[in-house]
Amino acid sequence: MEIIDNITTIIIAFVTVVFSAGAWKFYETKIKVKAESEKSEKTDQNMYRDDLRDRVKNLEGLLNAGSKEKDEMRQQILSLTQEVSELRTKVAFLEKENERLKNV
Repeated sequence: MEIIDNITTIIIAFVTVVFSAGAWKFYETKIKVKAESEKSEKTDQNMYRDDLRDRVKNLEGLLNAGSKEKDEMRQQILSLTQEVSELRTKVAFLEKENERLKNV
């Protein structure tokens, strides 16, 4: 009977060792897969973040260029308005001079 108990103990110990090594390997693999998945997800998030940063820089550049162009156009409009005003004055003066010369 003692021999059977010893054999049973040995078999239980052997099964425990085999399954615990297998369980350890299983959990180790599971943890590695999870870590790689998280790393991949983090890489994707970083790529998305970098893409957004590039887009923001591009839009800021376009906004600055548009602002400069708007200021230049505003300056041109002011200059043209002044020139039109001067030409109106000259035309009015020339019309008066023309009328005066017709009446002489």
